[in-house]
Amino acid sequence: MVSIDHVAHKVLTYIPYILVLIDLRYEGVKCGRDGSVDNHMEMGKKLLAAGQLADALSHFHAAVDGDSKNYMAYYRRATVFLAMGKSKSALPDLSRVIELKPDFKSARLQRGNLLLKQGGLDEAERDFKTVLNSSPSDREEREAKSQLTKSDEMQRLVAQAHRSYSSQDYVTAAAQLDTIIETCVWDVTSREMRAECFIEMGEMGKAVSDLKAASKLKNDNTQAFYKLSIIYYNLGDHEMSLNEVRECLKLDPDHKQCYSHYKQVKKLNKQIRSAEELIQEQRYEEAVSKYEAVMKTEPNVHHLSLLAKERMCHALAQGQQTSRAVSVCGEVLKSDPENVNVLKDRAEAYIQEEQYEEAIQDYETASKHSENDQQIKEGLEKAQRLLKQSLKRDYYKILGVKRNAQKKEITKAYRKLAQQWHPDNFHKPEEKKKAEKKFIDIAQAKEVLTDPEMRTKFDHGEDPMDPESQQGRSHHQHFHQGYQGFNPFGSGPFNFKFNHN
Repeated sequence: MVSIDHVAHKVLTYIPYILVLIDLRYEGVKCGRDGSVDNHMEMGKKLLAAGQLADALSHFHAAVDGDSKNYMAYYRRATVFLAMGKSKSALPDLSRVIELKPDFKSARLQRGNLLLKQGGLDEAERDFKTVLNSSPSDREEREAKSQLTKSDEMQRLVAQAHRSYSSQDYVTAAAQLDTIIETCVWDVTSREMRAECFIEMGEMGKAVSDLKAASKLKNDNTQAFYKLSIIYYNLGDHEMSLNEVRECLKLDPDHKQCYSHYKQVKKLNKQIRSAEELIQEQRYEEAVSKYEAVMKTEPNVHHLSLLAKERMCHALAQGQQTSRAVSVCGEVLKSDPENVNVLKDRAEAYIQEEQYEEAIQDYETASKHSENDQQIKEGLEKAQRLLKQSLKRDYYKILGVKRNAQKKEITKAYRKLAQQWHPDNFHKPEEKKKAEKKFIDIAQAKEVLTDPEMRTKFDHGEDPMDPESQQGRSHHQHFHQGYQGFNPFGSGPFNFKFNHN
């Protein structure tokens, strides 16, 4: 349910506008002898009553320009500013009204309310007391007393918040500032202090929210932009850090802190962009070197080091530097165990290393945090197929080559093993039988891995030589029967020649 205090707050917010609409029923004070000013005032009142605020504002501008001592013109214009949410513009107009007509209680009440919202508690208190000492109406007296009580309460809370902050009790100070800001919604000082509390408490998102508000509420607030840039930098968001520090330098190009930080962030940002371009161009080794340079540029910010290592992990996995990829990815996962991208990259590196159980574990962990990721589903299925396949025959292991081996490496490994395990090299029946089986496996491995179509099938978990499949069984039987008489060295009963392609 909506609280009574909340409703009361909303009602008070709209009181200035409502009062002016009520006031429009009366002719009020003569607004100058110039008929054009009267016309602008009349048109402005009608447009304001109709809710056409921009048009009403234009007429009240003209009325002020036509008669700079017409306090009602300033008052009407201030009311339009308030209705448009432009309190900064309304405040000078209300002060001008009070200067021209000190006993105008409605203007004092409105100015007091604005000052209260801005945290100008002493000035607000003076306005409310002035109203109470000048024969107010019942309504004016009730509002002035209510707001004066609220102002006194805020002054007490501000003093408590400062004491809590000074004693480094940031949690208490933040809670006290919460209550202050509920009333003093445009109070820059309270928001900046609460942001400092949030920073000390490690709640950077809340600190960012308060600092962004402070940068809008106070003109030329270079310090807010500087602090925002530092927070984003420490969170590893180099692009947002660069954006905020540029805002600081727009306001003050000679700001020493912002300029020094700008040079650092700009250098870092350039290195990261360059590294990402290298990854896009599949120049993975150069990308890794560039991210190593990033960590040298900023060795002290944990989140930036993690970012660099995360992207190095990806580049190393894509560049098939699998052993190093597993190591670097592992460093990231120690600090960020739920990092889905790193889990996927390490899983791919594990597959290349033929560590299928580890790959499956990484994909399963990743799927818990990203259930609908198709890449994870496909990777997990692939790792499971390869694990099942590895428990049978693995042609890469038979030849002792990596899964990414080129045809030349495969042929070279085959020749060496075929020479070693040629059956003619063995004379004892048991040894010869073992060698014959080994020789067939070696020859089949070479045939599968040097044939692009068969190798693709094998890499996707299907064994082209599997006797359980009709096609595979026929091929296997044909190979086994025809192997009698093969000899890669051109002698003995096994006489087939090496393919040098």
